[in-house]
Amino acid sequence: MSIFSKLSDINCPESLACDASGKNPSFEISFRADGIIPFPQVILHGEGRQKIIKDEAIDSRADDKGGYIYTAKIPAGLFAANHIHIQIEGCRQADLSRAGGDDWIKVYRDLRLEAPPRAARKIEIADGVKVYFGIHKHMHQPYYRAADPDYWDGEKDEIFGSRVGNYTGFLPAAVRQYDEGNLPHAGLSTSWSGSLIEQLDRCEAQGLCGGRFSGWKNELRGIAGAKTALGNPRMAFSAFGYFHPLMALIPERNIVRHIQWHQDAIRAHFGAEASKVLFPPETAFHVRMIPALKEAGIEAVIYDSIHRYRACRDYPYAGINEGMLPPNPAEQVNPPVDDWLQLHNIWAGSKISPSLMRPEYIAYEDPDGKIHKIIGIPAERYIGNEDARGGFGALQYPDVLGQVYDRIVETGSFDPKHPPFFLLHSDGDNHGGGADSYYHHNTGELVRWLHQDPRFELTTSEDYLQRFPPDPAQAVHIEPGSWSGADNGDPQFMKWFSRYDQPYSPDLNSWAVLTALQNLVHTIEDSAPEHAALQEASRLMLTAETSCYWYWTGQDVWDKQVTEAANKGWQLLGSAVKQVGDSTGPTIFAAWVTPENPGGDCWGQGCLKAAPREATLHTFIHDLSGLKRSTLVLRTASGEKRLDLNNHGPYPSHTGASVSADYCTASLPVGAGNVRYYIEAEDSRGNVSRSALERIYLA
Repeated sequence: MSIFSKLSDINCPESLACDASGKNPSFEISFRADGIIPFPQVILHGEGRQKIIKDEAIDSRADDKGGYIYTAKIPAGLFAANHIHIQIEGCRQADLSRAGGDDWIKVYRDLRLEAPPRAARKIEIADGVKVYFGIHKHMHQPYYRAADPDYWDGEKDEIFGSRVGNYTGFLPAAVRQYDEGNLPHAGLSTSWSGSLIEQLDRCEAQGLCGGRFSGWKNELRGIAGAKTALGNPRMAFSAFGYFHPLMALIPERNIVRHIQWHQDAIRAHFGAEASKVLFPPETAFHVRMIPALKEAGIEAVIYDSIHRYRACRDYPYAGINEGMLPPNPAEQVNPPVDDWLQLHNIWAGSKISPSLMRPEYIAYEDPDGKIHKIIGIPAERYIGNEDARGGFGALQYPDVLGQVYDRIVETGSFDPKHPPFFLLHSDGDNHGGGADSYYHHNTGELVRWLHQDPRFELTTSEDYLQRFPPDPAQAVHIEPGSWSGADNGDPQFMKWFSRYDQPYSPDLNSWAVLTALQNLVHTIEDSAPEHAALQEASRLMLTAETSCYWYWTGQDVWDKQVTEAANKGWQLLGSAVKQVGDSTGPTIFAAWVTPENPGGDCWGQGCLKAAPREATLHTFIHDLSGLKRSTLVLRTASGEKRLDLNNHGPYPSHTGASVSADYCTASLPVGAGNVRYYIEAEDSRGNVSRSALERIYLA
């Protein structure tokens, strides 16, 4: 009896309709092995869990070719409508205790479980009421070695090789269906990082991933010329940060540079101009970004909708199920609304407001009292999150969007000059929203549905803004934060401040190291712009701002990325420090406050608990010439107050950093109420810098 060496002749359905219960029917998966499989099994992955089929649930019989046919019987009722990833495998070792990873032979298939047909619902159209929506797909790969962009290994080959369709033909396939389906304003927007584009160029030039990226941008360039009825691109390449920085936490001048580099890359690679609509990495937005965005020519920014809802005075906070602390009262400055809706047949941790799901101007006031405005476009948190699981089958568009429509009609909140519009935003190369079926089958179903349901219209952001421009006189505030994929996207961006409350935080270490590098590069840029190593050092600085390097805290390979890039930058420019003048003020990192809601609520063990009223402000500051002073300027109803920051010296690094910024704190006054504040720092040469104007409520 011979042990098998390969699996072949896989017979697995590509799609199945769920039964009346909404779950999968029973079905079979068969496969052939060229010998006996000691331990055959089929593993079904879906809905965040797995089901293993083995032992008596798998039959076998010999075939006439000297091999064996195995048939796995999959019982009904395991999974609801979704995309199921199927792993078929067998072990070549008869003794499992001796089996290693190389002894398992595996093949993979995907199965689409489609929801059972619903009884036809009579579509009732309210007079003149229509809901508009768009789709956004985000594409990104970081440099896996910040200081060595030439690094490549088998893992990278696998990561990129598994996404060939996503980075070549999937988006054009979807857009063609909009065009062929005669949807006049339909299209999508897509954000591509510069680090992804550069690495795809390398795959093409060097034949990596089996040469499958040869001509990778041809289809994308071809579809870039497709236009809507108003002459806007059906596929808009959104403005973006070149290396995927968390824009809310980097200096304004670097935000501008990331965007400009990205604009050049889009023009060079796709023969199109980048959109004036920005998708910020991680959908992470803070109003202090607005001046830099305007300087870079951006006209509108996408943000996660929950941060508009939470900025209302009567927001119905949903408790710990929301995944965030209650909003800080200083953020809740917008008028109340009365159309709160709890979505059903979809995961939604809190209520939404359909009347707020539309573009409007967002305002930011700087320390000098100047108001900066930009258009904000909401990306609906819960509906977008569900769409990311695979479109039709995961998100029932008519049902879920129908709830939004019905609530608008019920409350009479429809404004024909500014009708509802929101984006369904997700990664375009991960999970269900990045699957082949999303761009092909799902898009086809979407087009067919829209032809049958006049309540809704798919449109690009550019077409919507041209048809229904928002009123600049009606500017609102948006709470800071990102999308739900980043630990629920809290206003403090704590996904990028992991372990901030512990004696040592790898994330804080990276911010301190980066702050010092930013000051070095900016000083040389201002004083010696022709320095031979400046371009390389500037690129290292921008690469080090990649938000991914904070995302997987606790893994050494990621925790040291910023330090490795910064150390190389100091090697390149460190000797120039004594040779140039210093006309650049200190670099001030965006401040954070603990507890997040002084005198309000903070996290307990699986619950909320009362937060202390005593609060501390934290920041990092660095200057090549040394700090002369650092001052916290507080503005309250009773006037302005200035406090000296306590400088604790360089943040202690565990990654071998050459230079780290000073860690500075200040105790905030208890009971000060609504406070606006900024930090002012002066170096030993008299150069002064100011941070953005921030807000917090001190109970």
